[in-house]
Amino acid sequence: MKLSDFDYHLPPARIAQHPAAKRGDSRLMVLNRGRASWEHRSFSHLPEYLKAGDALVLNDTKVLPARLIGKKGNGGKVEILLVRKKRGGPVRPHSQEWECLARSSGRLRPKTRVFFEEAVGGEFLEKTPEGLWRLSLTGPLGENLDLSLRKIGFAPLPPYIRRNGDGGSRAEDRERYQTIYARREGAIAAPTAGLHFTRETLDKITENGARIVLLTLHVGMGTFLPVKSEEVEKHRLEPEDFDLSPETAKTIHQVRKAGGRIFAAGTTVTRALESSLDGNGEIRAKHGRTGLFILPGHRFRAVDALVTNSSCWSRPLPAGNSSSRPMRKP
Repeated sequence: MKLSDFDYHLPPARIAQHPAAKRGDSRLMVLNRGRASWEHRSFSHLPEYLKAGDALVLNDTKVLPARLIGKKGNGGKVEILLVRKKRGGPVRPHSQEWECLARSSGRLRPKTRVFFEEAVGGEFLEKTPEGLWRLSLTGPLGENLDLSLRKIGFAPLPPYIRRNGDGGSRAEDRERYQTIYARREGAIAAPTAGLHFTRETLDKITENGARIVLLTLHVGMGTFLPVKSEEVEKHRLEPEDFDLSPETAKTIHQVRKAGGRIFAAGTTVTRALESSLDGNGEIRAKHGRTGLFILPGHRFRAVDALVTNSSCWSRPLPAGNSSSRPMRKP
């Protein structure tokens, strides 16, 4: 398949720049593969499609405020996306080393200094083989740098949201670019299909007799990297860490055995479940990494229906007015 086969025109005016006033007010397009039909609803109608005995699987990863905005010594702007913190070495609460993506108003070079809010400073050390920058960060002596980074960090919104760096919306973005059930911190982008769930929607699902279970997949750098190969099959996704607990695996096994359907909230859940099947096609508890790249023709074995945002090649959509689509597998 060619990358150009997936081209389509999306007018800029159709890209939501702000979330809907209420999470559940997003539009919902329901595709039924068996009947080759579709209908337009609201996301709040989703519980109607889950019946007693079904299960909904959610990704409870929590997004880090991983985008930093600073200035170089000459006043030039620098935007940074923290990707991975270096582990090991001496413990210094006011000092850390990270691998990051960086964009600057001018060319970045090793030993370039950058300055942030809260007296946090950094120095670019070198490029890694995979194209990331090694960045040394320091805060004031006696201060915990993790706490400082949480104060100054922005939600890592997609690049087509044209207010990155707007301090006036920082608090709102950090709250809305997060699912209501997020609990395990570690993602640098949100599992966007989950952004539309409200407590009322989840309560209605359980009232219908469906079960809700959690797994964790920390969305990583692959979300921000474009597909560069014209032959799509040659693209390789950056592996992401996930954790599927024994309790969740047991519930999914019980539901499938009783003839219930498994609804996956997003491609992150789908990839984790499809990567946790044993040789007999059973879901097993697993703590590992997945680089699964689902292409047309993939035979789904773990998932019966998918709730997903409209998306374009590994890039997250903004929280809000985009359509979400539950899709039955072939």
